Amino acid sequence: MDDPLIRFPGYALRRAANSAGSELSVRLAELDLRQADASALLMIDAHPAITASALGRALDIQRANMVPLLKRLESAGLIDRHAIDGKSQGLVLTKDGAKVKAKALAVIEEFEAELLSRIPAQHRAHLLPALNALWIDGADG
Repeated sequence: MDDPLIRFPGYALRRAANSAGSELSVRLAELDLRQADASALLMIDAHPAITASALGRALDIQRANMVPLLKRLESAGLIDRHAIDGKSQGLVLTKDGAKVKAKALAVIEEFEAELLSRIPAQHRAHLLPALNALWIDGADG
């Protein structure tokens, strides 16, 4: 059956994102992680003592969804909270969290390399800048 929607970039982008996201989810599930969990671990590692609200903004996760995500990571022993000042707490990886983050990063890097290999070689250098233009540059306008 012909797909009349395939000519729309937004439709194609959504289909590609859904397909890639499903594949990555399966691989991260082997580490008992969701994509948001892995993203949080990577961001916390890159920004030790980041607050939950800053993490949520960086990952575009609503506050109501941050609570169960952080509870899941804390319950698994992957993150801790440390006082930053009188009212703020920063998030840090535990030793186990650092190990799981390293495994997740390896899974993600392997997946991303395979994903990029599906793109014709002459388009690979342009893919990430084009995608980033849709959400980074688009957020300013």
